[in-house]
Amino acid sequence: MSPFTSHHLTGTVCVLLASLLWGTTGTAATFAPEVGPLAIGAVAMGAGGLLQALAAAPSIRRESENLRAQSGIVLLGALAVAAYPLAFYSSMHLAGVATGTVVSIGSAPLASALIERTADGHRLTPRWMAGAALGLTGTALLCAAKATDASKGTESATGTVLGVCLGLIAGGTYALYSWTAHRLINKGIASPAAMGTIFGTGGVLLLPILLTTGAPLLTSWPNAAVGAYMALIPMFLGYVLFGRGLTHIPASTATTLSLLEPAVAALLAVLLLNEHLPTLAWTGIALVVACLATLTTTNPAPQQTPTPTPTLDTL
Repeated sequence: MSPFTSHHLTGTVCVLLASLLWGTTGTAATFAPEVGPLAIGAVAMGAGGLLQALAAAPSIRRESENLRAQSGIVLLGALAVAAYPLAFYSSMHLAGVATGTVVSIGSAPLASALIERTADGHRLTPRWMAGAALGLTGTALLCAAKATDASKGTESATGTVLGVCLGLIAGGTYALYSWTAHRLINKGIASPAAMGTIFGTGGVLLLPILLTTGAPLLTSWPNAAVGAYMALIPMFLGYVLFGRGLTHIPASTATTLSLLEPAVAALLAVLLLNEHLPTLAWTGIALVVACLATLTTTNPAPQQTPTPTPTLDTL
């Protein structure tokens, strides 16, 4: 296996593992119904981000000069980190776990492509476009299936629309902080330092939200357990894996691979929450799997590598 292929495989596996962990967050939040979406988002990303900063403290100290030189990128990423969980968990609260996850994660690849195209001059390759088309079609079918089920119930149409809008904001901020982390790593800053600084600063920004809304987290052991799980497993461990993945693959590829998350969320809703998925939703999941297969299949390494043109696909 060539070094290029080995690096790509490592990055892909790390991002897919992170996506599996993230796919559990919506189901986990349902076990603490007294805790509002702002508190869930603040404890998950806020506490998780501070833990990342603590774990990466030695690396951050070593890279402090380089990080100061990129303070604008760090601040941009931290603002995106702080905005993302508030929009994401509010989207799930208003539009439902499946729809909120699908819209948030499903819109991220397009936002990521736009950011990289605008900021870095990367071009879209046929394989990336094919994979993104499959994944976005799959997430759209999942969303349509949820909307059809919701129309049969008593959910508010206004709430669903607002939830979808917040999901789009979540997708944009997810793409933005992924890009900023990848940008710092490309500047030669170690992944733990880049991720720890961005997420730690974002965690500090989320502390006022947590202090204002987080009281229900302390009212019962189940609520506290959900908060601890969200901070330690999907957010801390998940983003450590995601940061390592970003050292090997571009942010646009990483966000597209994250389309595994809504499929995992939907499956967990069926298995643990006894939700029903119609045929349309299963078709969407199949297309997401096809997207992942398209993006994770590597090409044989060329004998000679010409001067590359930046692309959104390093496969």
